[in-house]
Amino acid sequence: MLDFFQNTLDGAMVGASYALLGLGFTLTFGVMRRLNLSYGPTIMMGVYAGTAVSLNIYESLALALAVSVLISIIVGLCIEGICFGAVRSDNPLASMVSAFAVWMVLEEIIILLTWGRLFPVENPTGLATLIAGPISIRGDYLFLFIVAVVLMTLLYWMLFQTTFGRQVRAVGENPKAARLMGIDIGRVSRQIFVLTSVFGGLVGFFIAASMHQITPGFGLWATVKGLVVMILGGIGSVPGAVLGGFLLGIVELNALWYLGGGYRDLVAFLLLFLFLVVRPRGLLGTGRIGV
Repeated sequence: MLDFFQNTLDGAMVGASYALLGLGFTLTFGVMRRLNLSYGPTIMMGVYAGTAVSLNIYESLALALAVSVLISIIVGLCIEGICFGAVRSDNPLASMVSAFAVWMVLEEIIILLTWGRLFPVENPTGLATLIAGPISIRGDYLFLFIVAVVLMTLLYWMLFQTTFGRQVRAVGENPKAARLMGIDIGRVSRQIFVLTSVFGGLVGFFIAASMHQITPGFGLWATVKGLVVMILGGIGSVPGAVLGGFLLGIVELNALWYLGGGYRDLVAFLLLFLFLVVRPRGLLGTGRIGV
């Protein structure tokens, strides 16, 4: 029982970062009704850029984070313009396929620029493991959890307490009605891409730091985690994405402990399959952005 509690605690901390990845997909799909399959590679580009600057130019956490976020925003806006803005009124499948194509391009760019090598990412926290009796908390997990919770709280405030948030929810609820009310849907779309890129660049850097490395496979990893979280929580539900992230983290860490590392992803995908069969709407699925 103690092992289960320890794994659940660790899983909840890891799950907070998963939740932010899922929120990136949830917000984009909620506003545009289209999957941005290149969201993970967007984050990867930012983290690689920030890490490269830190390793080769000037070692500074603030500079690395700033570069990571800036590159993520630039790549995200390019993807919005190429894959979504240019085909806004066409078949949504075209946007998804073009985003997948951009994903492949970004991954190949990273492989060519780095020769497929991983980049070491130093953990910036320097926090030691906290011991409380039989329970231990990794310092980097705790820091990542705090960052994720702060970002999720900020995101919730922006969505439900600001004019921007009301516009986002209006577009997610009924795009035609929102357009008739004078809301610029294109501008809202670009703002969502900027917002998700900022959060993705930040949390992606700290996730890579907790792993002590960034590899060309990080984009695939982030995309898969985000999509699984979105489906578990329910497409369009912000609280659902948060719950889905925590659920995935807890299940993965317990599978890692009781079954071994080889079963971690297998159990996660079995959980996804179970949800698709038993509860395809997810935990709190609404099909739109809402509470």
